[in-house]
Amino acid sequence: MGFVRWGVVTVAAAGAFAMLLAHGPAQAQAPTFVMKVTTPTINDAPHQLAKDFAAAVEKDSGGRIKGEVYPASQLGSIPRQIEGIQFGSIQAGAIPPDFFVGVDERFEVMAAPGLVDSLEHGQRVAANPAVRKLMFSLGADKGLHGVGLIMSQPSCVISKSAIRHVTDFKGKKIRIFASQFQTEAFNRLGATPVAMSLGDVLPALQQGAIDSSVAGIGPFVHLHFNDAAKYITETNQPAIFIILEVSKKWYDSLPKDLQDIVDRDGAAVSTALSPVALKMDQDQRKAWMDGGGELISLPPDEQASMMKMLVSVGEDVSKSKPALHDAYAIVSDAAKRTRQAPTQ
Repeated sequence: MGFVRWGVVTVAAAGAFAMLLAHGPAQAQAPTFVMKVTTPTINDAPHQLAKDFAAAVEKDSGGRIKGEVYPASQLGSIPRQIEGIQFGSIQAGAIPPDFFVGVDERFEVMAAPGLVDSLEHGQRVAANPAVRKLMFSLGADKGLHGVGLIMSQPSCVISKSAIRHVTDFKGKKIRIFASQFQTEAFNRLGATPVAMSLGDVLPALQQGAIDSSVAGIGPFVHLHFNDAAKYITETNQPAIFIILEVSKKWYDSLPKDLQDIVDRDGAAVSTALSPVALKMDQDQRKAWMDGGGELISLPPDEQASMMKMLVSVGEDVSKSKPALHDAYAIVSDAAKRTRQAPTQ
């Protein structure tokens, strides 16, 4: 009888031990992966994208991936952030694709002037499957894995002296993104374009090394550029897109189920951010004016003539480079097909 009771206890204990192995220790021993997400700006659409992505991945992975967000270039200048993502010391980044041209020049196709007409149009382009397939594939052989794409804002030009007419661009030394498209566009306007990382722009303006800078209005508001310049000319060109890149080295180290979560959440948070980005843009424009800054629009006829001058930049820059031209054809075709919003 005692033997039977011992046997029952043994079987029960063995069952409990098996359950413990199946649930307790297995979970405790499951590796936790840290995902540091970097972005150059703060309190704007790229920062929100980084936060939403980190939160979604942490939640959907059940805490197996721990998200940490580092805005305002806390992990280094934009080139250093990109290198960190490539080498795996930084696991993800929300950065304008133009800055990845050193990895693959096709990243800059989203910066072609005249590509989109509005923020809403740009968001439809960013959601286009052909565009996402192209952009997410770039840099795959150089340490990058794309998972998300948004248009965050139209670009504008901040300047120490007001730019009220197209002719006012002449002679200005203007900071641009690292893009041949932006270089060619401002050359046509008679300006001198200078590629520069965002963290260097404010001191360059303050010291007179540059006269103006291209960016979205968000960084100008949240990084207190009104200390150096108060005039913003809303050229609305080119569009500023943000690509969510993941370190391929880190991504390849993840189990398949976590890779699926990273891919799925990157796409989902990008799509969900569109209305938030629209409101942020409106709020930031108001904040600039409330802070004593001025928003300037070119006269309608001059805006139209400027666009006639710039609309061929994408084709002209890419036509002698087959791979770049093919990439430009994909995004420009998507832009044409999404120019009108679908009817409800």
